[in-house]
Amino acid sequence: MTKIRAAIKAVEGYVPDYILTNEELSHMVDTSDEWIMTRIGIKERHILKEKGKGSSDLGQVVVSRLIEHNNIDPASIELIVCCTVTPDMLFPATANIIADKCGVKNGFGFDINAGCSGFLNGLTTAAKYIESGFVKRAIVVGAEKMSTIVDYTDRATCPIFGDGAGAVLVEATQEELGVMDSILCVDGSGRVHLHQKAGGSINPPTHETIDKREHYIYQEGQAVFKWAVVKMADVSETILKKNNLSKDDVAYLLPHQANLRIIKATQERLNLPQEKVLINIEKYGNTTSATIPMLMYENQNKFHKGDNLILTAFGAGFTWGAIWLKWAI
Repeated sequence: MTKIRAAIKAVEGYVPDYILTNEELSHMVDTSDEWIMTRIGIKERHILKEKGKGSSDLGQVVVSRLIEHNNIDPASIELIVCCTVTPDMLFPATANIIADKCGVKNGFGFDINAGCSGFLNGLTTAAKYIESGFVKRAIVVGAEKMSTIVDYTDRATCPIFGDGAGAVLVEATQEELGVMDSILCVDGSGRVHLHQKAGGSINPPTHETIDKREHYIYQEGQAVFKWAVVKMADVSETILKKNNLSKDDVAYLLPHQANLRIIKATQERLNLPQEKVLINIEKYGNTTSATIPMLMYENQNKFHKGDNLILTAFGAGFTWGAIWLKWAI
């Protein structure tokens, strides 16, 4: 019996119009373009400024474009997985809101919060639904309005994050293409280094939590950096060895766009030439779950059917992972 695989058949990306530059940030906090570029590698990031707009609005754009550009009947979409750490609200799921806004009425949806590794978890989850035969067509969307949880008085974290969305259409195929293997990992002890202090059930919102600015990203940068450098490189190397792939077999590495130094360290560990490592962090910053699908969208014209792509990420939780994907378009 031929194995059913989950193949990416289309991809879209979107960022809002407003661009927050390093120059503008330097007037908000004690920082500079040189400081940010040297330590992080980010020149600018896009911000969703319109009042009343959230992650579902970013997700609506990319999902609507997937449907329109590929002549898809919304009724044929059986699953929407939304990967986000900035949901419109705690409930209902942002995936359900996106489905409503895009006219998807015959499927189901849910959110995944796995930090910056969200898209890897979302794509793997959708692939398992497809491989099992439960659904034949799904959309995985990473949608983040990170500006809502960024403290623009904190010079260490405010240059890092931006808003944006990316989405992929995933379909069943009997070709040897699509999601070939995944490795997903977690170590919850890392949560002390990267989290949001208030707003959850342990520390619900109060006037005190707001006054203490505890509803923003809390990050111990050095600890996060050390973990990320090791884990992203380790898991990328592991998935290659597990599948008897060499660096020469890899067409492109699509790493999560969090920090240019982390990306460079992963590249060096895998001994990949620069031209095989895709980077767009300078233009968009860290859009969390959206970085990899946005990177895929921007570079899709470089890919050829059958190309081996390695996707890898590290995020809050701590979570990390890698996917071996054979391009199917």
